[in-house]
Amino acid sequence: ASRAAARGRGRGRLERAAMAGSGARPVVGVLGLQGSFREHMSALERAGAEAREVRAPRDLEGLQGLVLPGGESTHMAHVCREAGLTEHLAAFARGGAQPVWGTCAGLIFLAEDCVGASAKTGGQSLLGGLDVCVHRNFFGSQVSGSFEAPLPSPSCLPGGGSDFRGLFIRAPAIVHAGAGVEVLSSMALPAERHATVDVGAARGGEKHVTEVVVAVRQGSLLGTSFHPELTEDTRWHEYFLGMVASGSGAGFALPAEAKAAAPVGLTPREELAWGERPADMPLFGADAPY
Repeated sequence: ASRAAARGRGRGRLERAAMAGSGARPVVGVLGLQGSFREHMSALERAGAEAREVRAPRDLEGLQGLVLPGGESTHMAHVCREAGLTEHLAAFARGGAQPVWGTCAGLIFLAEDCVGASAKTGGQSLLGGLDVCVHRNFFGSQVSGSFEAPLPSPSCLPGGGSDFRGLFIRAPAIVHAGAGVEVLSSMALPAERHATVDVGAARGGEKHVTEVVVAVRQGSLLGTSFHPELTEDTRWHEYFLGMVASGSGAGFALPAEAKAAAPVGLTPREELAWGERPADMPLFGADAPY
């Protein structure tokens, strides 16, 4: 574990140095069909990127990184399918040249496997690529399963040191991570939240869960259960931009036929109104025992 932490610290420093030395602002897209995409765009801009809204395949052209925001994963998958985006998002995520970050619903979308009572058989398509098994809505409903908790900052985050504010909204949890996945943050569960989860035969079948993983990285893919875009802390966005800066630098290239697809209601940049919403969500669920 200590060797893995040291590798994480070293890699984080190199990526931040790459970003600082590049000079140019990286161009990062945010899937803008549903969910907290504006908040992600605002945080990326504050962290030093040029953020672009993605609503059609042609919006992916030239992007150096991509964020899949929180929202409602089944609806997000359905709208992506209707917009002709799914196959191109999968190519982006699995290509490895440009980093992709999924938060909450976006994490579900990136996962190879999804389980749980609310997993939607036949209705929840996944992009895949991230070798994890995600339990959809692990913490419960929108009301009972939404809370915040201070979590230790992993060594890869710029600045390190202080805790970060983990804001969970009907959040998924990672209940199994593959051998090639780096765990960045995990959370011990109170005894009453311990659960037995069937993660599938290929991952060992039933597993007694006393701790869940809430942030992981696998190469160019980053996944978090929580919503850093709803806080004033931009360290997770800075970390992701470090991943972008240490990548190939090349923008994503679409097949020629995909560039002709019509946009789906792209929001004019002047109407995104970065400053109108508070950057930090109000405190709620402070007494949740997580």
